[in-house]
Amino acid sequence: MEKKFCILHFFCFVLYLNILITTLMAQRMPTTIPIRVGVVLDMDNQVVQMGLNCISIALSDFYAKHDHYGTRLALNNRDSKGTAVGAATAAVDLLKNVEVQAIIGPMFSSQANFLIDLGDEAQVPIITFTATSPSLSSSRSPYFVRATLNDSSQVKAIGSIIQAFGWREVVPIYVDNEFGKGIIPYLNDAMEEVNARVPYRSVIPSLATDDQIIAELYKLMSMQTRVFIVHMLRPLGSRLFTKAKELGMMSENYAWIITDGIANAFDAIDPSVRESMLGVIGVIPYVPKTTEVDNFKIRYRKRATGPTLDVNTFGLWAYDSATALAMAVEEARLTNARFSKTNITRNSTDIEAIGVSTDGPKIIQALLSTRFKGLAGDFQLVDGQLQSPPYQIVNVIGPAARGVGYWTKENGIVKELNFTNANTNTNTYSALKSNLGSIIWPGDRTSPPKGWVIPTNGRKLRIGVPFKDGFTEFVRVTWNPDNSTKVQGYCIDVFDAVMATLPYGVQYEYIPFSNSEHKSAGSYNDLADQSMLTSLYLIQSLVFPWLHQSNIIRARVHGFFLKPLTWQLWVTSLCSFVFIGILIWILEHRINGDFKGTNWHQVGLVLWFAFSTLVFAHKEKLVSNLSKLVLIFWFFVVLVLTQSYTASLTSMLTLQQLQPTVTDINTLLKNNEYVGYQQGSFVFGMLKRMNFDESRLLQYNSIEEMNELFSKGSKKGGIAAAFDEIPYIKLFLGKYCSKYTMVDPTYKTDGFGFVFPIGSPLVTDTSRAILNVTQGEEMVRIERKWFGDKTECSDLSDSLSSNSLGLESFWMLFVIVGTAAVIALITYLGRFLHQNWDVIQGAESVGDMFARLLERFQSEDPNAPDFMNNIVDGNEAEILGDIEPPPDENVPREEVHHEIELANQNQNLPPG
Repeated sequence: MEKKFCILHFFCFVLYLNILITTLMAQRMPTTIPIRVGVVLDMDNQVVQMGLNCISIALSDFYAKHDHYGTRLALNNRDSKGTAVGAATAAVDLLKNVEVQAIIGPMFSSQANFLIDLGDEAQVPIITFTATSPSLSSSRSPYFVRATLNDSSQVKAIGSIIQAFGWREVVPIYVDNEFGKGIIPYLNDAMEEVNARVPYRSVIPSLATDDQIIAELYKLMSMQTRVFIVHMLRPLGSRLFTKAKELGMMSENYAWIITDGIANAFDAIDPSVRESMLGVIGVIPYVPKTTEVDNFKIRYRKRATGPTLDVNTFGLWAYDSATALAMAVEEARLTNARFSKTNITRNSTDIEAIGVSTDGPKIIQALLSTRFKGLAGDFQLVDGQLQSPPYQIVNVIGPAARGVGYWTKENGIVKELNFTNANTNTNTYSALKSNLGSIIWPGDRTSPPKGWVIPTNGRKLRIGVPFKDGFTEFVRVTWNPDNSTKVQGYCIDVFDAVMATLPYGVQYEYIPFSNSEHKSAGSYNDLADQSMLTSLYLIQSLVFPWLHQSNIIRARVHGFFLKPLTWQLWVTSLCSFVFIGILIWILEHRINGDFKGTNWHQVGLVLWFAFSTLVFAHKEKLVSNLSKLVLIFWFFVVLVLTQSYTASLTSMLTLQQLQPTVTDINTLLKNNEYVGYQQGSFVFGMLKRMNFDESRLLQYNSIEEMNELFSKGSKKGGIAAAFDEIPYIKLFLGKYCSKYTMVDPTYKTDGFGFVFPIGSPLVTDTSRAILNVTQGEEMVRIERKWFGDKTECSDLSDSLSSNSLGLESFWMLFVIVGTAAVIALITYLGRFLHQNWDVIQGAESVGDMFARLLERFQSEDPNAPDFMNNIVDGNEAEILGDIEPPPDENVPREEVHHEIELANQNQNLPPG
């Protein structure tokens, strides 16, 4: 019994001791203060379920790590039911009845405006991790905190992509609510910075039916632009791409860019929809790949409740938002969180009965200064919102999205991120597509689309074309029998080439500026004014902003020494010289020792004698009377030719060395000269501003009229100078370069150009395209097509050819000298055959006869004066001029006398 009693006392003592220790420990432990926090989200949304799970895990992780903190966040969830009214009702309930010290939410930007106003009135922080519209700003309320990224932070990344691929037109497709419309002003500014135009905005209702989506897509298909920027959330975006795939808009020539509204939730998109998005590129905020993120995703999958998505960037922002709020509440050192109430009348509303949080200012101040390294990156609020991180550029390649590059605000598009030099300002902003990895485009293409096609029903650009009777090489308008027009010319080809080089298609048609009678309807100024009143664009011509004064001057030509005579006369004269030389040699060879010698000596003699007669410099003495007779006639012909050549050459040289009759404008004004200008040209107004008398200004409409005015001269109803644009002057000089030239000074004016209305989006691209065309080979081809090869002056050639002396001017002289030469040759041949008739009779054959006659021709004529003089003088020298004396002096003189006697017998001469 005592033993049992002792045991009972022992258990009572242990129980008392346990109660005492527990009581003492409870008195020593601090008491935690619950801080009520409202959560206003769409509880049926999968992103919300993911966010709630992330918030729950964040608080659990935070207080497990900081169990000594004296505050605890107590969440009070309310369903906003997907509407702004539901969100407002839930917020009013939390503020009035629960007196929450902060609200996490709402989910959508369209729900946030009213909540921001409520938070401002109640001095309660409103923290959102999903509302991204730029229209929501902390400047409206100091109690609004965006623990996510502003949508405007991604527009420059998208702009760099547009710039990298050279697209000049883009069409944004966005949802018709606060989320969709808020980004558009910033997107337009980003496109303007990269010279991209937004010709159309495609707005999709947030509750659009499939038929509405299809109708809008058909409208986009009818346009030329093929680059689309899609800014909407995952549910509507999935339907849009499904219908685009069905309509064939996910094929080649299309480019689709998605914002992070879809790209962030790409893993949640149905696999069948992802397959239809092949080739789409997008941007998502860059989240560093860390061990903490990987471990969190593993724990999330284990602890998540209900149907939810895998963790994406929004889940990480939800985790960081809850952590930041828990840190801020602890930092604010709250002891008795409460609302101060105002006097409430019986008829007051629920909003008036909310009151003001006494600790809200402390919480918001602590929250704005909170900094830590979160799962999504560095958590730091500036102006109430997270700072923009780098963006990753992704490419959809079937069931997954693959990274192809990055974008940072410091360096633009880069292949890899370099955080080591992240704070270094390198000033190397890049928008090069070469910094991106390989991209698969819609249609399973590897080359980027051009970004535009010819539209199926697009409006054509109406191009006003001046109508002119002259200078049709520049613009030529012809009417067909069906009253349609055909527009051609140098300016038209240049404009076509410029339009072809634009990075987008432009449909246009030419509208001649003419009246019902197919005549010009006015001047260039009239056409420009008309184009402003109608939808006409004006083609005036290519940009050559200079004018030149043109004055009379003769052209300079190379190779003048051949120009005085035609080539027929040159050839005839050359042949005549050679013929006369040969004829004189034939007539003098047997009787004149000067025309003997070796064969090469005689050939040189013939050429020398022939051409020496040109300047009467021959020194050979002529013996034959026939030779003298021929030379009499020949000297007369040579005299006439040389004098005529000299006179013609002098005339041409004198003609080409004429100086301009007018050297500057002051001379024209001082002499009161007449000046020409092209009809309808703005030059007329310029000349008037230069103090030219209007009565002294004459107009012309063609290069022929211009030449006619110059030919008359200023004193006979013509002009002394003309002012015009360079292309027209070059065309004029191309035909009349032998008479005129351009002289200084030059005057810069607006000149030729393509005229567009002020503010036209085509101005910048057209200017760039003009520069490319005018500096390329295409310009050379166009100029050669319309103006030909102007390296030679056709007018000058014709002028010189017409002034050259031709064979027709001297044919009678050549006939006379030719007749005399033929008579002399026949006479000589008759005498030679008569003297050697014995050779003809004794010849055994025709060949033998010619051989023996040739041998006699080579021997000296015994009747020659030189031969007879040798006989009379009794010299024992050689009689035959072409037989050399014996080289051996030891030859007996008797043998020489014997050869002389034999020669005398052959010539029928008496011995001696």
